[in-house]
Amino acid sequence: MNFERIYIKNKSLVYNVALQYVQNIEEAEEITQDVFLKVHQKIDTFKGDAKIETWLYRVTINTSLDVIKAKKRKKRFAIFSNNENDLNNSTDFNHPGVALEKKEALQFLFGLINQLPDLQKTALILVKIEGKSMNEVAKILDKTPKAIESLVQRAKKQLKKIRNQTEGL
Repeated sequence: MNFERIYIKNKSLVYNVALQYVQNIEEAEEITQDVFLKVHQKIDTFKGDAKIETWLYRVTINTSLDVIKAKKRKKRFAIFSNNENDLNNSTDFNHPGVALEKKEALQFLFGLINQLPDLQKTALILVKIEGKSMNEVAKILDKTPKAIESLVQRAKKQLKKIRNQTEGL
């Protein structure tokens, strides 16, 4: 397998998936670098059972979730240390191509999506935002298409519930 060809063909895919998770250009770029570093180091272990894109999705999702978890830990620490700069920096929303008047609505939506459990969030992003089929997402997440459909439905219900709770505040 030619790593350079894999990188050139898939760098946008990896970057866009990472961006859907972290909503921050710099973090998405770092995740993209991390993913391709991991791919370069482990390319010999790729068995070819699935498409390379499926493998890249898995690596990107796992790396993105790790970054989010680390950010949450940092945010919790910032709350206890009362360092306002840490809190403000951890909630940046910087998504390219978003018109100024839509930024607030999109920020609210991603704020809701980020409250979902990881599997629901991943299924929802891949199906609704990335436009992947249930079968493709099932392969990426190593689940059945029915399980993915269920995850998406639960994610939608959970989003409505979270939205209703936040509107009541």
